[in-house]
Amino acid sequence: MSSNYAKRGVSAGKEEVHAAISHLDKGLYPRAFCKILPDLSTGDPDWCSIMHADGAGTKSALAYLYWKETGDLSVWRGIAQDAIVMNTDDMLCAGATGPFIFSNTIGRNKFYVGGEVLSEMLQGMEEFFEMLRSHGVGVTNAGGETADVGDIVKTLIHDATAFTRLPRKQVITNEGIRAGDVIVGLASFGQTIYEKEYNGGIGSNGLTNARHDLLSHVYAEKYPETFDSHIPSDLVYSGKYLVTDQVDSMPIPVGKALLSPTRTFLPVMKPVLDRYRDKIHGLIHCTGGGQSKVKKFIDQVHVVKSNLFPTPPLFSLIQQSSGASWAEMYEVLNMGHRMEIYTDEETAKAIIDIAGSFELGARIVGVCHPSDHPKVTVEGEETVVFG
Repeated sequence: MSSNYAKRGVSAGKEEVHAAISHLDKGLYPRAFCKILPDLSTGDPDWCSIMHADGAGTKSALAYLYWKETGDLSVWRGIAQDAIVMNTDDMLCAGATGPFIFSNTIGRNKFYVGGEVLSEMLQGMEEFFEMLRSHGVGVTNAGGETADVGDIVKTLIHDATAFTRLPRKQVITNEGIRAGDVIVGLASFGQTIYEKEYNGGIGSNGLTNARHDLLSHVYAEKYPETFDSHIPSDLVYSGKYLVTDQVDSMPIPVGKALLSPTRTFLPVMKPVLDRYRDKIHGLIHCTGGGQSKVKKFIDQVHVVKSNLFPTPPLFSLIQQSSGASWAEMYEVLNMGHRMEIYTDEETAKAIIDIAGSFELGARIVGVCHPSDHPKVTVEGEETVVFG
């Protein structure tokens, strides 16, 4: 899968990006999940600021395809949620639970994407903000920019930028991740009390591979605007499924499963951090890099994940359709849990109980051992070692 990722013009590890920014200042806490800046509003040495940018990625091309095939505009609301959550839950891993200020950036090709799509996305954004507010997370919409850039965007891309500030003593720096910690995994799939339907769990990572590996080549001719013409033709929509196909293992069609909005963990993690912040040694959002993500944030620790959730149906379907090795699957996708909490065993049990009250799957997925270098072992469908 990772080699096909490269052939499709994508990098799971973003090596070129990391090389380009390697000389830049890493902020106040270099191992924190987000760059932490001195307080920008008052200069107070006890406070800090976080500004973060991310987006829905190529998932919007899939939303376009699904909308054209089915007429279902509502999938665009999920794209708005994706752009928000890829920011909020990264910032959450640095200890931030709001209030957040958001600005969105939408670039569209007006010949393909009309005003009804923009309206649906902006309504979806407000609807999602209201859900967060109902769980005690403060959010302000600062507006944004929508640009008609058909010369460079084939369909639509949705990005967002978020800002918050917090006391420095509340920052989770990940420097506390240590031998003896247990790892609580929060499930990326299923349905919580704050979601309207079943979530396939994929989030907003690995969609370039997932949609091409699962969906039928009939879409290549119907929607050439949804893929890069430089991709080898045998890697363009090389699967067997239509977006409306139903499989026995999932309660929603294949296309809807791939488009499941990226789940936020803020409603669960806000009460967790309110009660147990001082007990949490690290938080990792298993986005780009999947189950190997934590390796970038540890030192002299061997993370062993030996009790993962059973592989969710959507990920099994992707593996069967692509023929990817399990090593590649674990490196590109979250494979069932997208948030990891590093803590002691007693606190882990309390966190699992809180997650259960939201009907969110949670379990101790692994432990940390001493090591002379950063290392991650995933004991899933196969044993895979990173580092």
